[in-house]
Amino acid sequence: MTTPAGSGAVQARAWDPHDPRRAAQAASARRRQAWRIYAVFGVLLLAAVVGAPLVGSTPIDLRAALDRSRPFAENLDAQIFFIARLPRVLAAGLVGATLAVAGVVMQALLRNPLATPFTLGVSSGSALGAMLALTFLPAWTGGALTSVPLASLAGALGAVLIVYALAQVRHRGFSTDVLLLAGVTLNAFFSALILLVQYLSDFTETMRTLRWLMGDLDVAGYRPLLIAAVMLLPAIVAFAWLPRSLNALALGAEQAGTRGVPVVGVQRLAFFAASLGTGVAVSLAGPIGFVGIIVPHLVRLLVGADHRVVMPASALFGAAFLMACDAVARVVLSPVELPVGVVTAVLGAPFFLWLLIRKP
Repeated sequence: MTTPAGSGAVQARAWDPHDPRRAAQAASARRRQAWRIYAVFGVLLLAAVVGAPLVGSTPIDLRAALDRSRPFAENLDAQIFFIARLPRVLAAGLVGATLAVAGVVMQALLRNPLATPFTLGVSSGSALGAMLALTFLPAWTGGALTSVPLASLAGALGAVLIVYALAQVRHRGFSTDVLLLAGVTLNAFFSALILLVQYLSDFTETMRTLRWLMGDLDVAGYRPLLIAAVMLLPAIVAFAWLPRSLNALALGAEQAGTRGVPVVGVQRLAFFAASLGTGVAVSLAGPIGFVGIIVPHLVRLLVGADHRVVMPASALFGAAFLMACDAVARVVLSPVELPVGVVTAVLGAPFFLWLLIRKP
């Protein structure tokens, strides 16, 4: 049997991966898959927002909590739901989303799948500031602001400036290798100072600092959440702009530069945005570990490596994940509440070891 002339060319065009029509179809399929993932994670987040405040040592009825026919002062279910638990759940969502996206950015910046938001010393600097405030400074409250989160933010800022200065001094540009080495060194140094502060404190202060270091989502009302959200706005804007550039950086700095990406500028923006997000999250809830490594990798298993999809999906899933972990922390040893950092560590440590073994 003879083959019609030109049929081979037609078949080649039909299966050509560079064919515009097939590329458009593939892009459309990826968008549909992304929106399905967003929908699933959005439903999980909504379920966590509604269900997590109902979980605790004191059971409450959602219908009774939302019953507006009863005065709020007489509605115990409403008081527990809206005053004691909902701010905590919203804090978990804000912190979980921020740490998850910061983890994605740090892994892309350092080109290391084992990087976390705490790798560059921001968390340990923030923790040192909080420890100094808890141990040596008198308790101070200015509206929704207290001495501990302010000192924590100051410590995070100091760590960021030190790491950035070291990266700049060692190289005229912006060396991510020096950035990583400086961050690891500062983590060890600040951790030693934290132990020294705990050694010098009395028993009561030691217990307070230990509780904070394990992660504490027990926020006092909604105003701290609003202040934290406002402080996160610059980081959120940067996170929205970064995905395409991070996709290019994943190919290597040289290839990204040939594609017109301002490599050093993108690296600086990624570093400061992730550091700002991490500092605000730690000042609000303490250093809650492993969220920034568990969530990004689980999301990548579902949606691939495109940062345009990974970052928003990580924000949704990170928020729902930390809400669920906090709910577990409140009921697993009820009526005693575990620090949420214990739950994330129990889940995260084996996952981290699996990643370490799996990494080629």
